[in-house]
Amino acid sequence: MIHSLQFRLLAAFTLVILVTSVTVYFFVSRSTVGEVRTYGERSERFYASGMTRFLYRFYRQNEGWVGVQQPVEQMAGTSGRRIILTDSRGVIVADSEKKLNNSFYRPELPGHVIRVPGMNEVTGTLYISPSADPASPQSLLNSVNRFLLWGGLLAVIIALILTFILSRLILAPIQALKLSARKIGQGDFSQRVVSRAKGEVGELTTTFNLMADNLDRAEKMRRNMVADIAHELRTPLSNISGYMEAVSDGVVELNAATILSLKEEASLLSRLVEELQDLSLSDAGQLKLFLQEEDIVRLIRQIVARMQSKADLKGLTLSVKLPDKVPPVRLDARRISQVLQNLLENAILHTSVGDSITVTAERKGNNIEVSVSDTGEGIPETDLSHIFERFYRVDKSRARATGGSGLGLTIAKRIVEAHGGVIRAQSEVGKGSVFSFSVPLSPERL
Repeated sequence: MIHSLQFRLLAAFTLVILVTSVTVYFFVSRSTVGEVRTYGERSERFYASGMTRFLYRFYRQNEGWVGVQQPVEQMAGTSGRRIILTDSRGVIVADSEKKLNNSFYRPELPGHVIRVPGMNEVTGTLYISPSADPASPQSLLNSVNRFLLWGGLLAVIIALILTFILSRLILAPIQALKLSARKIGQGDFSQRVVSRAKGEVGELTTTFNLMADNLDRAEKMRRNMVADIAHELRTPLSNISGYMEAVSDGVVELNAATILSLKEEASLLSRLVEELQDLSLSDAGQLKLFLQEEDIVRLIRQIVARMQSKADLKGLTLSVKLPDKVPPVRLDARRISQVLQNLLENAILHTSVGDSITVTAERKGNNIEVSVSDTGEGIPETDLSHIFERFYRVDKSRARATGGSGLGLTIAKRIVEAHGGVIRAQSEVGKGSVFSFSVPLSPERL
C-alpha cells in the first residue's frame, strides 16, 4: 500500500496542501495582527482623547473634580471598562469601582494626562483598562485566527477528499494498464486497454496497445516460424531418411545421382541452420563484418553470373545496368553477396516465363545504391510493410516451392543496416517489384 502510486500521489498532494495552508495562515495571521493592532491603538487613542476632553470640560465648568465620580461611573458603565481619575498630585478623585478613592494611585493601567489646552498645566490623569467588549481589536484578532484555523482545516479535508477522488480517476487507466500488462506477461496477448484519457496517459495507452499488437503479431509469427522450420526440416530429413532406407534395403543403388540428391537435401538443412544462426547473431548484436574496400560493380557481376543458370532454367531474362566505374566501397563482400543473392532468388521465385530481372547500381550522394527490379507478380500493399519482418512470408503456403523459412529478407535488412545503409522495397501487384539497398562509400573516397 505504501508503495502504491495512489498512496504516493495522495501523500504528495497532502503535503502540498498542508504547506500551502500553513503558509497562507501564517502570512494572513501576521498581516491581520498588524492591522488589528494598528486599528486597536488608533481606537484606544480616539476613545481616550474623547474622554479627556469631556473630563477637562467638567473640570473647567465645576472648577475642580468635585462630583466627577458619577460621570466616571456612567462612562465606565457605557464602555464596560474600569476608569480611574487622579488629580494633578496623583490622588484618586474617581474610581468606577469605588475602591481606591482619595488614595494615591500606583499606576497599573495605561495613563492619559489631562492638560489645559495651549498650556503645560496638568489638571489630572485618566487611567482606562483594556476593553472586554467582544468587538474589541483583541477579540477581533482572536476570532480571525480562529476562523483562519478552522477554514484551513476544512480546506485541507475537502482538498484531501477531492485528491482521493481525482487520483482514482487519474489512475484508473494506469490500473487497467497494470492488469493488462500482467495478463500479457502470463501469455495472453489479446489484452487491450480502452481509455478516453488524453495527454500523456492517452499516449501511454496508445503505446501500450501498439506494443500488445506487436507482441501478438510476433507471437503468431513465432508460432508460424516454428511450424515453418519444422516443415522445412522435416522435408529434407524425410528425404535423406528415405534415401538411406532405400539404399539399405537395396531398392536404390548408391550411385552418383543418389549421392547428389542427398547432398542437395543436406545443403537445404545447412542453409536453414545458417540463416537461424545469422539471425541469432544479429539479435545479440554480434553479427561480425570483415570490412575492406571492394569493387561493388565486379561483385554484382559475379553474383549475377552465379544466378544466371537459375534464371535461364525458368525462362527469365536476367540483365545488368552498371556504370563503368564507381568508387570502391568498404564492405563485407560475403555478406553483401548474401544480400544480393537473396534478392535475386526472391525475384526468380516470384517471376514467370518471359519476365525480366534487372540489376542496377548508381552513386547517390555518399552512397552506392543497388537495385533488383523484376516484372513479376508483385507484392500486395498490405504485405509490403511486413516483408522485412522475421518469419513473414507473402505466400502463407508452406510449400517449399513458394519460399524458404521467411528469414532471408530479415537477415538482408540486418546486414545492410550493419553496414550503415538502408534497404527498402516498392511493388505493385501484377507489375513487379523493386528492392533497393544502399551502402555508404568509404570516408576517404568522399
